Amino acid sequence: MQAERIAGDFLQEQVKASYQIVGKGFINQVCVVKTASRKVVVRMNDTGTYPNYAKEKWCMEQAAAAGIPGPEALAIGIADETAYMILTFVDGDNGVDSAVPNTEIWRQLGRYAKRIHAIPVKGYGENLIDPVHGEFHSPPHPGSDGSWLGYVKHNIHSLTEHDRLIKLGVLTPVQSNRARELFEHLKNQTFRFGLIHGDLSIKNTIVDRTGQVIVLDWGNAEVRPVPHGDINWLMQLQMLDGDPNPEELQAFLDGYGIGAADFAATRPLLLLKAFDNLRWALDRCPERVESYAAFAKQAVGMILD
Repeated sequence: MQAERIAGDFLQEQVKASYQIVGKGFINQVCVVKTASRKVVVRMNDTGTYPNYAKEKWCMEQAAAAGIPGPEALAIGIADETAYMILTFVDGDNGVDSAVPNTEIWRQLGRYAKRIHAIPVKGYGENLIDPVHGEFHSPPHPGSDGSWLGYVKHNIHSLTEHDRLIKLGVLTPVQSNRARELFEHLKNQTFRFGLIHGDLSIKNTIVDRTGQVIVLDWGNAEVRPVPHGDINWLMQLQMLDGDPNPEELQAFLDGYGIGAADFAATRPLLLLKAFDNLRWALDRCPERVESYAAFAKQAVGMILD
C-alpha cells in the first residue's frame, strides 16, 4: 500500500496493481507498481537510508554514462517516515533464474567492473558527500581519521601481543607479525582509487532476452583501491559459500583483463578488510563476531600460512 501511494503520487496516475519482490535482497522492501501506462519498482526503507539512495542514484547515472546497463532512478524522497527510490522496471530474468550460463554473466560483470573503476571520483570511503565532483568520504572513528592511510595504520597498530584477535584464536603471534609486515607494505604502496560496486553478484543482475546483463543495487558502492575492492568481495563470496566458483571467478577476471599476478596482489587487502570488519564487530556489533571471526581465520589460513 505504501509503494502504491508513493508511485501513484509520483506518476500522477491511478495504480492498477502491485506486488512485492521477495527473496532477492535483504535490506530494502521492494515492490513493483503498475499503472495504465507505466510499470515501476519502488524500494523502501527507514529515513536514515535516504543518503544511501542519493548515492545509488548518482552511481546509476554515472554507470549509465559509462555504458553499463541498469534501471533509471526516476525519483528519491521521504514519505511518511519512509525513504524511497522509484526505478524503471527492467524486463528479464534475475541472474539467479536466467538460462544464460553463469560464466557468461560473470564475464560481462568483469567488463562492467573495469568501466566502473574508471568513473571519475575523489576521496575514499562509502559516503557520497559531493555529487557534483563525485567526492566520497569515510567517517573517522576511534583509531582512524577516516583516510585510507588511517585505515591501514589503525589495523597495524591493533596487531599487538594483547590483540583480541589472538585471544579469539583467529591468528597466532607469529601470524600477527607476518600480517604486520604485509600491512606495512600496503602503507607504503601507491594505489589507484576508484568507484567499486561493492556487491557484484548474480542475484544483483537482470538478464534480458538478448542476453545482456543489467546491473542492480548500488547500495554498497564506495571508493576503494581498484581493482582490489570488487575482487576482494568476490573472493570473500567464494570463501563463504563457493559462489562464484573458480570457473566463474576466472570468467570475471578474463572479462576484466586481470592476470594471475594482479589477482595475487589483491590478497593482502582481503586480509586487511577481514581484520577491520572483525574489529568493528567486536566494538559495535557483537552478534556478528562469530561469523566475522570465522571468515578472518579462513583468510589467515589462505594468506598467511
